[in-house]
Amino acid sequence: MRLWLRNVFRLGLKEMAALAKDPVLLGLMAFVFTVSVYTVAHGVRTEVRNAAIAVVDGDGSQLSRRIIEALQPPYFLRPLLIDRHEVDAGLDRALFTFALDLPPGMEADLLAGRTPIVGLAVDATAMTQAGIGTRYISEIVSRETDVFLGRHNVAESLPVELVIRAYFNPNLDSAWFMAVMQVVQNITILSIILVGAAVIRERERGTIEHLLVMPVTASEIAAAKIWANGLVILFAVALSLHFVVNLGLGIPVAGSRLLFLGSAAFYLFATTAMGILLATFANSMPQFALMAIPCFVVMNLLSGSTTPVESMPLFFQIVMKGLPSTHFVALSQAVLYRGAGIDVIWPQLALIAFQGSVFLALALARFKAMLARQA
Repeated sequence: MRLWLRNVFRLGLKEMAALAKDPVLLGLMAFVFTVSVYTVAHGVRTEVRNAAIAVVDGDGSQLSRRIIEALQPPYFLRPLLIDRHEVDAGLDRALFTFALDLPPGMEADLLAGRTPIVGLAVDATAMTQAGIGTRYISEIVSRETDVFLGRHNVAESLPVELVIRAYFNPNLDSAWFMAVMQVVQNITILSIILVGAAVIRERERGTIEHLLVMPVTASEIAAAKIWANGLVILFAVALSLHFVVNLGLGIPVAGSRLLFLGSAAFYLFATTAMGILLATFANSMPQFALMAIPCFVVMNLLSGSTTPVESMPLFFQIVMKGLPSTHFVALSQAVLYRGAGIDVIWPQLALIAFQGSVFLALALARFKAMLARQA
């Protein structure tokens, strides 16, 4: 066992030296854990921000002016006042996303106890902004109408007042979510690419023959690639989480970073084994890339980092439970957002360790067969 550990350690140092001489992979790592995290956090928004809105003020009353004035930045741009016949043309040309139609006599109808109809035309090609912005506008119109009627003693306040308390992200800032999830997604991408590239690099450069004549086993070679590349990624994750997410973006990390990094080590064990498994099916780097891209794209998009797993069809929920990315995203959100401890995330850690063992067993079987053919 001592000899096995010594060989794994020395082979891992060789992997680190090979990685240090590869400026492309080093540049990729630096980019995805710095520029990529920062730009995604600032550029990808799930909330409404500076949405273009037009208003057809057919009433010209005090209430309509209150509603127009309530449509303020940063949620909406300054409302554009237009005529009713300009709505369709403006939506067709994408001049605005929302067109609010305040009908003539709206204020008088409300004061008389009648129910006027307020129209809202929405360009739903911007799906996320359209859905959230529609709710924002509906709440603004309802709030301003209630306040106006209350001042005129026409309607009393509702007997129940809804008080919303947003935990873990009080300002509902999407950057808090996107930055951390981008780090998690980058772990998946780089762990598969680096380890797979290490295997392919050995074959393309002919150094695999050198390993075959050395007194080392396939398990030692595979384990060395896993721990060396995993350690490099883990170090990059720690730096990104502290300097980019926490200091650069000003996003607080609620839970234990050591617990997150320890959980990431379990996850890297699973994904690096997956990278070796994919590399055994490829004869060149282009072939490996064509197989790896669909894998980590599916793992990232359907893991819960962009869309909640519960909102997916049942079939995809069942399938994604069999991949470690789903469990790692769940525990990452629990630790980094909600400050969860090991007593909360241990089921996810156990599942990741089990799935990683399965991937490693498959990878070793394929790796041994590949070495035998190479010999």
